[in-house]
Amino acid sequence: MAIRLSAFSLATCFLFVFLGMTATGQSDARKRIMPAAKAIKIDGSIEEWPIESRESVSSFRQYFPFDTGTSLSQSTVWMAYDSNYLYIAARLLNHEESDYVAQSLKRDYREDNIDDFTVVIDPFNDRNNGFFFSVSPFNVQREGLISNGGTMPADFDLSWDNKWYSSARKERKGWTLEIAIPFRTLRFSKANRMWGMNFIRNDTRINEKSVWSRVPRQFEPFNLAFTGETEFVGPFNPSTNKLSLIPYAIASSRSDFENASGTRATASMGADVKVAVTPSLNLDLTVNPDFSQVEVDNQQANLDRFELFFPERRQFFLENADLFSNYGFLNSRPFFSRRIGIGFDRTARQYVLNKIIGGLRLSGRLNNDWRVGLLSMQTQGNEATDQPETNFTSMVLQRRVFARSNVSAIFVNKQVIDDTSKWRGAYNRLFGLDYNVASSDGRLSGKVFYHHSLTDGKSAEKAYSHGVSLLYSKLRYFVSWTHQTIGEDFDAQVGFVPRTGFSRVNPSFGLNFYPSSGIVNRYQYVLSNNSVWNRKFGLTDNNLSATFNVLFRSSAVFNFSLLSNYVKLFAPFNPTGDPSMLFQPGESFRQNGFLMSYQTNPRKPFSTLLQVISGRFYNGTLRQLSGRMVYRRDEHLVLGMMYSLNRIDLTQGFKDATLAVIGPSVDVTFSNKLFWTSYFQFNTQINNFNIYSRLQWRFKPASDAFIVYSDNYFMTPFKVRNRSIVLKLNYWLNL
Repeated sequence: MAIRLSAFSLATCFLFVFLGMTATGQSDARKRIMPAAKAIKIDGSIEEWPIESRESVSSFRQYFPFDTGTSLSQSTVWMAYDSNYLYIAARLLNHEESDYVAQSLKRDYREDNIDDFTVVIDPFNDRNNGFFFSVSPFNVQREGLISNGGTMPADFDLSWDNKWYSSARKERKGWTLEIAIPFRTLRFSKANRMWGMNFIRNDTRINEKSVWSRVPRQFEPFNLAFTGETEFVGPFNPSTNKLSLIPYAIASSRSDFENASGTRATASMGADVKVAVTPSLNLDLTVNPDFSQVEVDNQQANLDRFELFFPERRQFFLENADLFSNYGFLNSRPFFSRRIGIGFDRTARQYVLNKIIGGLRLSGRLNNDWRVGLLSMQTQGNEATDQPETNFTSMVLQRRVFARSNVSAIFVNKQVIDDTSKWRGAYNRLFGLDYNVASSDGRLSGKVFYHHSLTDGKSAEKAYSHGVSLLYSKLRYFVSWTHQTIGEDFDAQVGFVPRTGFSRVNPSFGLNFYPSSGIVNRYQYVLSNNSVWNRKFGLTDNNLSATFNVLFRSSAVFNFSLLSNYVKLFAPFNPTGDPSMLFQPGESFRQNGFLMSYQTNPRKPFSTLLQVISGRFYNGTLRQLSGRMVYRRDEHLVLGMMYSLNRIDLTQGFKDATLAVIGPSVDVTFSNKLFWTSYFQFNTQINNFNIYSRLQWRFKPASDAFIVYSDNYFMTPFKVRNRSIVLKLNYWLNL
């Protein structure tokens, strides 16, 4: 078995090691956390806190619109702890008096343009992995995980859910809040008293974002490279429960009109169990899990030749998810947990659900330097959809090196264990090694990796995937380089690899300009070129773009890009989805055009994102109008509309097409514990109209009751395809 690493890849490995050793940077923000004299009642009032005798965090610094001065809105934070909780209290004064901005009262809000306060916690102070907890003046919560140092927006996962407590009070000149985070919610080492922390404040009335420990504005405010240090002073022996039980019960009624299979009512029960092997190492067990989606995926019009990516939302897979998923690039993931529980029906030529019997997941830290992960899931066979009983196993090991870099190894095994199946003994295995570099000052990040697959009945000679990516970012400019190669026989059946048998090079360069006054916060120019080729057809793709971005101080954003794309097909394809007439392998097309978009001020009651694409498209033209509109009457009612309208005009006998995806939505938040969400999605490409409505009641922290109604119709001719209603209850119990 030959390892296919280019000389350039090897040289880049040595460069990564050198840069990982030499880059330095450290925050000078430091505070002590004193023990609490007694348990603190979480009611939003800070009167009971011994404020005068306790160290406080104040003198917040601006992050936006500038990062060089102190914040206009004053913020003061106090911290304390006992054997059960980490306590945080804050007094947040307003620079100007006005109403608070809240997009809604719904948990896990995704917008940044609201009033809120966030605490970022890095319990191992390694500046790679952490947690964040946010609270609004209306006591709306969100929590999530930070991975890969928080370098990119994709490094924040809001899907993670756990138990914690908060309370907020609005006052005439500002607001106060209290937070209690159970130590059992966090993963930490009792031997480590020094934690990395930061505090982030959004004051949307003056559109200011401020932080305790300064973060340069070219980085994300959650970036763990810039956390301050907090030290627990006094006895530090926090209690951690050994066991959490999360049972669920579900009842459903499903009617399949498309296949005339009638109505089927089902009911089931199952449970997840969390076992704290150590405070930093957790064992998750699941028996008869229900992985039905209580949150619908937003549909997309697919004009590309390759599969679309949808993120994982199932709670069982989320904690320490980066241990398993942060390998390779976005287009060459060796492990993608959404492959588990989903099989491919070779007769119907479609993906189908495949019942999961149970599984386990061990993940976390052995110490400050070592992280481990083991996942094993068992699925049930199904003769009707030609799915054999299969075991999915993934093992990972990660070692921290230098300041924030790490070396990670992964092994993935998909094994058919059904002796009665025609697929008996079939397997797909993959092993890989990644070196992830991140400098202490946050300027340098990237990775180099090599993966290899072994598949029953397939050659292993060209079953490799390797690549290098490097990003260097400063205030005024950034430069990046990416190259990768995936062999023709690389087969990651438990991964996300929409394309194999190609090589790719993608350099890019950007310049930032920051005016000192006026309505513009930043001008940005970006030049990028992405080239893809394979052995048989030579150059198959070339995407050259020149982009001009404007970020306004109001948070409005304007973008204009000139595009020059070249594509040579290596498989039959028609972008309209019409199978009766296809472009053939070897045909090539030059596609020039432009993209223009504008996002209005999202803090206003009405905001909109408008994007226009126009230009050559295969042998014709493409005109695309897409975006979204949001109307927020108040924090209780939000109306939305997502849309993508595509007009494809082809020549030489190919049929024209208009492909549309339109998705109105209604969000009603009766309180910060009761939410009603409805989506209506029209998709002409798949001839489907979907109604999705969900009522969620969070009756206890991390415990929910759901009623979910879903309806699908053919659009032409209009008739019902299938319909379902699901009732689900889950309860988080610490034992």
